[in-house]
Amino acid sequence: MNLYKGKVLIVNLTDRSVKTEPLREEWKKDYWGCWGMALRYFYDEVSPDVDPMSPENAIVIMTGPLSGTNAPLTSRFCMVSKSPKTGTVFESNGGGSFGPELKYAGYDGIIIRGKADGLVYLKIDDDKVSIEDAAPMAGKGIFDTEVMLRDAVGCQEAKSLSIGPAGENGVPFACVGSEAYRQLGRGGTGALFGSKNLKSIVCRGSGSVRVADMSKYLELVNKYKETDVKTEDNLWAKTDGTPLLMDVTNDLGIHPTKNFTYGFDDNVAGLNSEAMQAAKIGDRACSSCVFACGKYTHINGAEMEGPEYETLVLGGSNLEINDLETVIRFNRICDDLGMDTISCGNVIGMAMDMTEKGRKDFNLKFGDKEAFLKVISEIAEQSTERGKDLAMGGRGLAEKYNSADLSTEVKNLEFPAYDPRGSYGMGIAYATSERGACHMRAFPAFDEDVFDLDGEAESVVNGQNFASIKFSMCVCDFWGTVTTDIMADLMSAGLGEEVTAAELNKSGERIWNLNKLFNMKAGFTAKDDYIPEKVMNQPLEKGIHAGKVMSTEAFEKAKIKYYELRGWDENGIPSQDKLAELGLSQL
Repeated sequence: MNLYKGKVLIVNLTDRSVKTEPLREEWKKDYWGCWGMALRYFYDEVSPDVDPMSPENAIVIMTGPLSGTNAPLTSRFCMVSKSPKTGTVFESNGGGSFGPELKYAGYDGIIIRGKADGLVYLKIDDDKVSIEDAAPMAGKGIFDTEVMLRDAVGCQEAKSLSIGPAGENGVPFACVGSEAYRQLGRGGTGALFGSKNLKSIVCRGSGSVRVADMSKYLELVNKYKETDVKTEDNLWAKTDGTPLLMDVTNDLGIHPTKNFTYGFDDNVAGLNSEAMQAAKIGDRACSSCVFACGKYTHINGAEMEGPEYETLVLGGSNLEINDLETVIRFNRICDDLGMDTISCGNVIGMAMDMTEKGRKDFNLKFGDKEAFLKVISEIAEQSTERGKDLAMGGRGLAEKYNSADLSTEVKNLEFPAYDPRGSYGMGIAYATSERGACHMRAFPAFDEDVFDLDGEAESVVNGQNFASIKFSMCVCDFWGTVTTDIMADLMSAGLGEEVTAAELNKSGERIWNLNKLFNMKAGFTAKDDYIPEKVMNQPLEKGIHAGKVMSTEAFEKAKIKYYELRGWDENGIPSQDKLAELGLSQL
């Protein structure tokens, strides 16, 4: 089979059974792979009202059609489930080499059902698949777990997905780690593994991925590498990586500082790309990548790949900790314990703000590096009342301590590192994302007029549709100039049949609307498409947008425009005509 392996692995942890099923061919040209295909499988797999942490919830892991080939920046894979953090359907995708390795083993994806009666790991060695005892790995961090897994399978090149103590303890923003520094970061992926007593998945494969016309495919791959990938628009990923954004967002006045109080960090030089370059000791790439955007850093014995922009802000500027060594240590601890650095840094910043304002003394103060690093393990291990409180996240803290004015979350997912008071489009994107506050669904922060409500609503719609198909093709975000025409060319040569950009564009819209249908059935309504009161009521301080809010009136106007552009009514419900157009009427 061209591009696809034609098989999905079905794992039932309750009865410890494993089988394979043919890939649903009838879904391929509507949903393609990765996010779209995983979502379509998940939609049929569970009831929308399922408890995310129950055995009845399922996890779907899916590769993309281009994954495992030599097309550049196409190694990503994803996980779709119902989030324990937000209660919504969600997708989280990761890089590295696990996706290609799974295809080399012979599978397009994995569906995981049930719950094991003890801690286990899933072992995939080509067509030999088994559920193994993971008791010796209990309580271990992800770094040690990965070493143990490679030793257990007798292959140092094996790829794995693992959780640390945070996932085992059900922290709602626990993540799944891969190859030490790659994460399925947002939405509680690690908590879902933990809820099923699944410590890890380890995989090694000896196969390959077939394409229909190898000569044509290689010609296109080489053409696009030279003419579209390795261009000035994208090479920042190779030279600097995401730390380049530190100065950019600071100059734009949307750089979260002191729990989203300021839009400008006076001391950003301690964390910016220049500081990272001074600490850099090497680069690291994902499979099939020409950029190697991962920057290995070392300061005074603190060493890791990263930190990335989001971590530098949420674990640095937002806590008024402008010390790169401290942020490296924060990042490494989170990666080993298995926690999302965005949510973790965000909620610690909120706790510091609550302490400063006398709402609740968490013994955490802005700029206090020692207290900051100490509390991370308390959250992951649930070892103190403080740690348990912070594990509740921003919304939980707000409700328990009457501090909604200090919280920055949507659908209980904490803000990433772009302040919407200086970019209204980011506010619309956060509010309407299927998984809560997210910068990976649409990214209008660099638009020409960031306060044009109608224009930004349209930008968000287009961005969400494009992200839906891009992540269904398993294409990395850092191929910033990729188009559906390019994707269609590669798919046509790989499949041996014509694929058009128009088909892919329509699929992106279809995938977005299927997310919407699931969330509606799970009980989400227009009232859940909101921005927090901090953004609407508290003027941004410092930076070029000081004094700005995104008022309730402005936000509601933008939201209605967004719904209109989507073909939804004023309550955010897709019209029957729109569902028919997308082939979703029967779902």
